[in-house]
Amino acid sequence: MNTQDHTEGNASAAGVRKVGHWREIRAYAVIVLGLFINALSWTAFLIPSEIVGGGVAGISALIYFATGLPVGISLLAINAVLLVFALRLLGYAFGVKTVFSIAVLSGLLTLLQWYITKPVVDDKFMSAIIGGILSGLSIGMIFTQGGSTGGTDIIAMIVNKYRNISQGKVILLCDVFIIASSYLIFRSIETIVYGYVTMAVTSYVIDLYLTGSKRSLQVFVFSKESQRIADRIGRDIGRGVTFLHGRGWYTGQDTDVIVVLIRKNESALVFRTIKETDPDAFISVATVMGVYGKGFDRMR
Repeated sequence: MNTQDHTEGNASAAGVRKVGHWREIRAYAVIVLGLFINALSWTAFLIPSEIVGGGVAGISALIYFATGLPVGISLLAINAVLLVFALRLLGYAFGVKTVFSIAVLSGLLTLLQWYITKPVVDDKFMSAIIGGILSGLSIGMIFTQGGSTGGTDIIAMIVNKYRNISQGKVILLCDVFIIASSYLIFRSIETIVYGYVTMAVTSYVIDLYLTGSKRSLQVFVFSKESQRIADRIGRDIGRGVTFLHGRGWYTGQDTDVIVVLIRKNESALVFRTIKETDPDAFISVATVMGVYGKGFDRMR
């Protein structure tokens, strides 16, 4: 390798490192924004309206209602204990971003709870809905950047290691129990119902954020005009096409089956293209929860 090639190689490597650094900075910026929205959902809507949600934040809210201890302090203390157990039982199964998220969320909760003393809206049901929406949005933002707020996630990881129980089920059971525990403080079934409303809205928004806008479709096309259809999809829509070789059972003839992965918002254009090329084409469509690679999501 000559000097020029060596210099160009170093420059290329430096460029890759620079892009990687910017991506990491952007990821942390999005996580901080998500944590701020999460803290706002609790301090501006849920806690002032005496609504208990799920997770360690829900436990911290119960402690606050019972003792007056700021939510941020108890959240940090509980997560610190969980992290110690996790380190002993799981090793380093979670990243630096989880520890970072816990610390920043605790600080934001403490600051905002000191600053916000009254509910932003007077209607308790609206507080539950808005709080759930903001909470779900924030958790979705954090998850997409490879972060986590810890808490019941850590409990689920520990339980899953020793028992054949899915992490999602453990988190759900924890949330149900935490919200139901609010009855011990408020002696109100209504408060529990509001908590479950918040939990349901949060779960729905997380799912919508993570998979709704980015949901992809896997399309199988059976047609005698498979080559023309593939050409148009590749040329006009810009999506890659794969051919699978098949044989019709009834006809006994070999045929090419088109497989194409597309965004949900591209489906109408793809269907119209297929119909214009071959109105008799047979199409099978399946929803895909995740597609990673060029033109889709980046694997984290």
